[in-house]
Parts: sequence; C-alpha cells; structure tokens
Amino acid sequence: MKKFLTLFSAAIILVAMNSCKNKLDAPEGLECNPNPLVVVGDKVDATITGDFVGKTFPKKGVLVVKPVMKFAGQEVIGDSVVYVGEKAKENGIVVPYKVGKKYEMHVSFDYVPEMRRSELYLRFNAKVGKKVIEIPDVKVANGVVSTAKLANARDLNGAVTPDKFQRVIQDTQEADIKFLIQQANLRDSELKKDEVKNFTNNVKDAAAAEKKEIKSIEIAGYASPDGGMELNTKLADNRQKATAKYFEKQLKKEKIEASVDSKTTAEDWEGFQKLMENSNMQDKDLVLRVLNMYSDPEERESQIKNLSAVYKNLADDILPQLRRARLKLTIDLIGKSDDELRAAVKNAPDSLSLEELLYAATLTEKADEKEAIYSTAIKNFPKDIRAYNNLGLVQFKKGEVDKAISNYEKALNIEPANADVNYNAGVAYMAKGDLAKAEEHFGKAAGTKSDLGAAMGTMYTIKGDYKNAKSSFGKSISNNAAIQQILDQDYAGARATLNAIKNPDAMTSYLKAIVGARTNDAEAVYSNLQEAVKADANLKAQAASDIEFDAFAADEKFQNIIK
Repeated sequence: MKKFLTLFSAAIILVAMNSCKNKLDAPEGLECNPNPLVVVGDKVDATITGDFVGKTFPKKGVLVVKPVMKFAGQEVIGDSVVYVGEKAKENGIVVPYKVGKKYEMHVSFDYVPEMRRSELYLRFNAKVGKKVIEIPDVKVANGVVSTAKLANARDLNGAVTPDKFQRVIQDTQEADIKFLIQQANLRDSELKKDEVKNFTNNVKDAAAAEKKEIKSIEIAGYASPDGGMELNTKLADNRQKATAKYFEKQLKKEKIEASVDSKTTAEDWEGFQKLMENSNMQDKDLVLRVLNMYSDPEERESQIKNLSAVYKNLADDILPQLRRARLKLTIDLIGKSDDELRAAVKNAPDSLSLEELLYAATLTEKADEKEAIYSTAIKNFPKDIRAYNNLGLVQFKKGEVDKAISNYEKALNIEPANADVNYNAGVAYMAKGDLAKAEEHFGKAAGTKSDLGAAMGTMYTIKGDYKNAKSSFGKSISNNAAIQQILDQDYAGARATLNAIKNPDAMTSYLKAIVGARTNDAEAVYSNLQEAVKADANLKAQAASDIEFDAFAADEKFQNIIK
C-alpha cells in the first residue's frame, strides 16, 4: 500500500511538471506609459512594460504580442513583437527559462479624432510546441488626450496689405513772377506767362469745383543776394505787395473768397544755393564752397564778387531768377465719401482707382462683396499684390484654403520676398497640414506686421515640438499660446494667458475648463464649459469625448452641460 501511494504521488508531480511546462501566459504587471495615451504631432506613442517571471515561459513557447487600439467599433493593430523560449525553433526575442526577462514594447499609432475615446489592448497568439494556447486580450490604457490638436492655424490673425486711400489729398502749384534788377513793378509780359495764367485758372477752378477746397494762397517776395540788405529788404517787400495787390484784385473780380498770406525774403541765399547746385556752370563748386565757409551775407557777397570770371555768369544766369515773387496755391482735393464708394462699387466698379477699391473692400463685412471688390482690383490692376493677398485672407476665413493659397502664390510671383504674403501663405499651408511648406514661407516672413512668433509657436505645437513652441510664442497672448502652456503643465501661466485675451471666444472658455480639470477645480470646469458650449454648441460633442474631463464625466452638472 505504501509503495502504491509513493508511485501515485510521483505520477501527480510528473503531471504537474508537464502542465507547467506547457503553460504560457501574458507578462505580469503590465503598465502603459503614458496612461491615458497622449497625441504628439500626429502620433500616439507609448511604452508598455511588464515581466516574464523566471520559470514561467516554456522553453518551446512562442508568444506573439500585438498592440490593438479599439475605438468607435473598429480596431487598429500595431506592429507585433515575438517572444520565444530557449528551445523554440521560431525567431524572436529569447526569454531565458530560469531567470525570465523584462518585457518592454514601444507602440505607435497614427492619430485619428475618434481615438479620444479608445482602449489600448495587447493581443496574444501563443503556442507551446504544436499546442495553441488561448490568452485573452489585456487592456493596458484608456483614452487619448488630444489637447494638442486644439492648436489651430485658423486662430491666427492674417496680415492685411492695406490701402493708401486718402479722402483728402493736398495738391500745390507754384508760379514765379520775375522782376528787373532793383525794380518792383509788375510787367505785362510776366502776367501773361502760361505758368501765371495757369495759376490763376487753377484758383478759379478750385473755387468753383465741388470736390476742391482752397487751403491757402501764399505770395512771397524775394530779392537776389547782390546789393545791400536795406535795399533788398525794401525790394522784396515791394515785390510782394505789388503781386498781392494784383491777385487780391483778381480774386475780388472773380468773387472768390480766399485770403492771401504774405512773406518776404530779403536776400535769397537758399534759392541761390539750389540754383547753383542744379546748374552746369563752371567753378560752381568754388561758389558753393564759399557759401559753406561764410555765413555772414555781406562776406559771402564780397567773396563771390572777388571771383570775377564767375560773377559775370552769376549776374547773367542765376541772380535774375531770384528777383521774383513766388505764388503758391495749396488745394485740398476731396475724394469720394464712404457712401459714394459703396454706390460706385455696385454701379461702376471699373471707374474706381486701386486705392479706392482696396479701401471700399474695408467698408463691408460681407465676404462675397469683399471678394467681388478684390476681384475687380485684380482685373484692373494685376501687378499689385495687395488685392491677391487680401482676397486670399477672405477665402481663408471662409475655409477655402486652396483658393487662398492660390492667390497668395500669385502675389508671391510678383513680389517673392513680401513678408506679409509669406506669413499668410505659411498659415494657410499649416491649416492644410503641409508643415514643411508652412515653415518654408515663415522663413521668408521676417518683418511681417502679424505675430510671426505666434504662428511659429502654433506650427511647433502641431508638430509636437513643444520646446521650440514655447520659445517661439514668447509673451504671445492667444488660445494657441495657452495650449502650449497646458501641454507644458504650466497651468498658472495658461490661466493668466487665457484671462489676458482681449476678445475671448468659445475655445478660450473651453481651454479654461481644461485648466480647471487638470487642477481639480470643479467650479472652473463647469462655469467655463458652460460658457464654451453657449458660444459654440459643437463643443458639447468635443467635451463628451474629451478624456480631459473623465474625472467629471459622471457628474450630473457635467452631463447637463453637454446634453
């Protein structure tokens, strides 16, 4: 009997030993880092670790491990890894039987928005020798944090290329009446000159025209710098008075109400210098040197007269031009009013100048009207980049990214180095997902009036390069800058940035709710999320699937907000 029991016990031990040799299971202590998963750039990456405990992995065992992302009724299977026992014939990572092995697996998935509500499993195909072993899937992570995907190129301000429209443009006209040496009487030959007659006619025209306004009429009397100061002062004054008297009489005759301003210059050294600089006279540099060396008028005159060969030419060609009265008319040319421009855009757009068209486009908020105006500007002024650029901005705002890019590229064909257009093109390519092209254009956008740092920061955030994103944003105040701070776990900074935004929108409130969730501030979550969905009802679905709010998802307040 005793012998029988001994044999029976040995048999049981042998069966147990064979059973252990054929047993194959998942690694123990499986952990996923991070958990929940996080999207960085366009990838969801993680590292899964565990242990193959010593004397548990059969020597002839083969274990194929596949990461499986389950979401929205579908599965995405990642790259598999094969582990094998010491005596297995298959290729794979060998697990020593006695000491076992640390299990580590890197997984990577291309992100899609539906992954926000997902589960990461490990799936096993196992066998020992020829025997297939059934091992159930093991869940290792739950959900994907997708806050980085809230960074949006459409939130960036575009760089408008502005019009140069001026409703009031000042225009001036001048005419000279010449006098004989040491005389101040008006000569008919001077009054009948074309320049003087044109001046008089322009005064009449400005007084009669509806869109012109006489700003000033100035009459200045001058004397040439030869002769004594007392004589020249008297001559300049008399020349001014004679000319002013004549024109005041003409104004009265034409019933034009306009005042005449008067001034005199006894010795016109400034006019003398300008005439010398523009002359072809020999030794003019010598005369100019005298002007620079001496500031006293009498000394200047004396030194120049000593240049006997030069002085004769001065007396014949230069000095007579300085014995004059100068007439100066300043007119305000009054352009079209806003209402007149609106009417012209509808009825006669081709009659408008480029600046009028570009300005008229700013008078409407309707995208189709802006597009029509910019299209007219492009048709009539195809070499100017501004209409192409501004049309692109309108199209980008409408979501017509490809059309916007087309117009930006047309502008850059004309002016390749324009910083504002390169900036806008970079933003549009970023919105399209072509980050390489975006970065190329941003590289040519230095000097843009828009916030290039904010655009670069947004691009780096989208790429998952948070270090460069932080340095690029600098002190930028925007939703995108706050997203980078949230990802950097700078919640105080993110809160301050969001509170400083001048024109907060629905996304501003949504991001405040995320900061509240990450700092376990329930009131901040509920109040800000309420504001967000009130401004944009589409954010209800976003919040419902956002893993950021998992700790609050079961609360009645949260459910009432997103329903």
